[in-house]
Amino acid sequence: MQNQFALPAELLSGPFTLNQARIRGVPRERLLQADVERVSRGLYRPGGWDFDLESAARALSAATPGAWISHVTAARPRCSCLPPWLADSTELHLSKPRSLPGARRKGVIGHTVIAAADEVESVDGIRISSRSRTWLDMARLLPLNDLVCMGDELIRVPRESLEGRDTPFATLEELRALVERHPNLQGVVRARQALELMRVGADSSPESLLRLAMLDAGIPEPELQLKLRDADPFSPSADLGFRHRRIAIQYDGGHHLAEAQSLSDRRRDNAFEAAGWTVLVFRKDDLADGFKLATKKIKTALRSAWIDPAVVSGFARAV
Repeated sequence: MQNQFALPAELLSGPFTLNQARIRGVPRERLLQADVERVSRGLYRPGGWDFDLESAARALSAATPGAWISHVTAARPRCSCLPPWLADSTELHLSKPRSLPGARRKGVIGHTVIAAADEVESVDGIRISSRSRTWLDMARLLPLNDLVCMGDELIRVPRESLEGRDTPFATLEELRALVERHPNLQGVVRARQALELMRVGADSSPESLLRLAMLDAGIPEPELQLKLRDADPFSPSADLGFRHRRIAIQYDGGHHLAEAQSLSDRRRDNAFEAAGWTVLVFRKDDLADGFKLATKKIKTALRSAWIDPAVVSGFARAV
């Protein structure tokens, strides 16, 4: 008798819907036993299940026709630059069009929104807001600098050899069009502000935050992914810098501590220094203090650096 009512293996790995249980021959009364927890209407999970965002999102999507995973729940699996307080969030956000009743489920944050067809997609069987729409939805939740970081990740040009793609997830023009399509959406003012600060070329959140800290400190805007030899595709490059001042700025994250990467970094920096450049390298400790000391070092370097005679005098006055 016990074997007859044992839950199928497919239902033991995460949340499941009532319909999924029925298809597998599980009677409804079996779902009332102690080893099954009712999450909300028509949605269950095995007792003692450890939270897994993808499994939870998949079940929630299947249990709510016409709705889609959104906001933090959509951002977490596809965005590497969320702030620490959201990076491990277990919040479940679900959006519905206004033509359907609002999402009212225990443990689910529901949103009733207007969304165009291209703002929702299906990924591995999960209906989820597009990356661009997720960025716009997050404008109501994220501080400005974090929203800029998320946007920079969308518009950066990927390296095909490393990522298997050569086009960005979105362009600034596409994001501007999206924002203008939703002028009354909560957070749209912050989204517009973020668009003015986003730049193509930041390869990580700390690089974006360093650039924003420089702007806040009154430092002229740096170039991004600045090559030592502009026309050489194999030239070493700096994350940020000023060609006319021969200043290269690098942010070396945790992966730069690996021996092979550290050797590559030394070769990179030596190449710039051999060409007469000043190299400034910042790390996790600088990120932790909001790049306050870093911006002071950059200002000092700019004041004492060689100046290309062709550069406008306004740059010199700015620092």
